[in-house]
Amino acid sequence: MLTTQKENAHTRPAVYICADIFHHTQSLVMHLPIELVAFDMAGTTVQDHHEVESCFREAAQITGLHMTEEEIRSVQGWSKRFVFETFWERQIGQRDEAWAEHVDHGFQVFRDILETHYLTQPVEPTEGALETFAFLREHGVQIALTTGFYRKVADIILNKLGWLNGLDERYVGSAGSLIQFSVSSDQVAHGRPHPDMIFKSMEVLGIKDASRVIAVGDTPSDIQAGQAAGCAFSVALANGTHDPEALSPFKPDALLPSLKDFATFLQEKAFLIKK
Repeated sequence: MLTTQKENAHTRPAVYICADIFHHTQSLVMHLPIELVAFDMAGTTVQDHHEVESCFREAAQITGLHMTEEEIRSVQGWSKRFVFETFWERQIGQRDEAWAEHVDHGFQVFRDILETHYLTQPVEPTEGALETFAFLREHGVQIALTTGFYRKVADIILNKLGWLNGLDERYVGSAGSLIQFSVSSDQVAHGRPHPDMIFKSMEVLGIKDASRVIAVGDTPSDIQAGQAAGCAFSVALANGTHDPEALSPFKPDALLPSLKDFATFLQEKAFLIKK
């Protein structure tokens, strides 16, 4: 059951909370302070005006891959190559040599389109992202960025934002860097909705208990990855690629309008103990 808090019938709820999960999680987290928040990039911490969907659409049209608009939206957050593997298998009916050729060609066309976009267009943080990062750093909480992008595109975006500053060759930062770790879908065995990127972040940053981790994203696969990892809380944002109606069926522990609401949410629910 979803409970809502709102000022009147004409405003979007400030927060949706899955009540049964919340009561269990609140009790748990009050005894286990959060040590890490694993954020998605595009649509969560990096502005996304459906550019990735447009790139998929263009690549699919060029290469003859059949995907509906709804299907393109539904795979946001997935490893980008996995999208082509999945939908070319559906279209061909099997994984054979022809399938491999279509996947390779389609993914390369998509890469060219995507990289050109991010190299030539401005990249900006989402509303509230920098303030959220500052809040978490003030409270000693580490920040990891996970993404369905492959490493090259993640680097283009992070470099434009200045978020690579302070990270070493393993993409590990320090207490003084804006973020403490960055991982892309091609650096783990499985992208979302599998929890591999969250587990990798925990491993690198020395977090041994997923109940000390919160996952935040704007897609169903972000929610599923946080749940699969056993995170204390899997938080969804409604100002990215999916609206609340599309996210609610995946039962996020909380559904917030944007990252502007995240710090208040943590404070109100006592997910941060030490300052």
